Amino acid sequence: MFAAYFDCPGGPENLYMKEVMKPDPREGEILMKVSASALNRADLLQRRGKYPPPKGASDILGLEAAGSVAGLGPGCSGRWKIGDAVMALLSGGGQAQYVTVPEGLLMPIPKDMTFTQAAAIPEAWLTAFQLLHFVGKVQEGERVLIHAGASGVGMAAIQLVRLAKAIPIVTAGTQEKLEATANAGAAAGFNYKIEDFSEKVLEFTQGSGVDIILDCVGSSYWEKNLNCLNTDGRWIIYGLLSGGEVHGDLLARLLSKRASIHTSLLRSRDKEASSVFSPQYKERLVRAFTEEALPHFSGGISPRLQPPVDSVYPLHAIAEAHRAMEENKNIGKIVIEIPV
Repeated sequence: MFAAYFDCPGGPENLYMKEVMKPDPREGEILMKVSASALNRADLLQRRGKYPPPKGASDILGLEAAGSVAGLGPGCSGRWKIGDAVMALLSGGGQAQYVTVPEGLLMPIPKDMTFTQAAAIPEAWLTAFQLLHFVGKVQEGERVLIHAGASGVGMAAIQLVRLAKAIPIVTAGTQEKLEATANAGAAAGFNYKIEDFSEKVLEFTQGSGVDIILDCVGSSYWEKNLNCLNTDGRWIIYGLLSGGEVHGDLLARLLSKRASIHTSLLRSRDKEASSVFSPQYKERLVRAFTEEALPHFSGGISPRLQPPVDSVYPLHAIAEAHRAMEENKNIGKIVIEIPV
């Protein structure tokens, strides 16, 4: 089969389409024929040699995929059958013609949705759902500040905050991105390049601040985050685009507000590993999302959720897709079409 590959860490020019061995499904796994995958920041980091896949995971890029069931491993429960249209959360391997998936990490593709649209769901939407419900315990009426509001996770989070009857507030770097977040349901949005978002957030919330912050930026935002975090607020860090080194009296500021810091990485949660939450964390997350959010991607159910797709690239143009994401101009997901 063909797959996105690189022989040594480096720039996008190192990427190419390579012929590799097609995987065989193991106990409890499904073989998926991939029609589309999507690009994530983790793919860029892995390509640069800064984010290796978890132990035992495929070293092929791709943390999500949409396609059809092509084979069943031994011990499968019978929930899925050959030809079912499915999408999946992966630890790697999605940007290839075939990938194996634990059956508990598959989700049905909503009716009337294309593979391209479905590929934009698993990683971003499950990440946002996890941050809001499993980590942040969002409540009705709470205010949620979402950094990188026009990213895949950001656009998903806006809609999921609305679904939870809470109030999404975003930051983004261009007026075009702020308009897109407003169309997705953001109650307010601020351009971090030309405005002090903490001042604007406090102004919008009449001085009370936000209850939850979803932060993929890290060190450069810590003071402003604490400025606009409410008493007993939850600051959730799931990325470090600006680095992780903090200079200043972070702990005293945090303590004065009785605030808490939570951190989360979804990819490294192994299917079999127990955690403070429970065993099979990803399977529990997929099940909760499938029951609570997935029906809202189908017509007739309000509010309607939509996965925004920014652009589509064929697998042989994987390097161009990486360059597009590095330019940080995309609104929503960059999707990779896999050749038949």
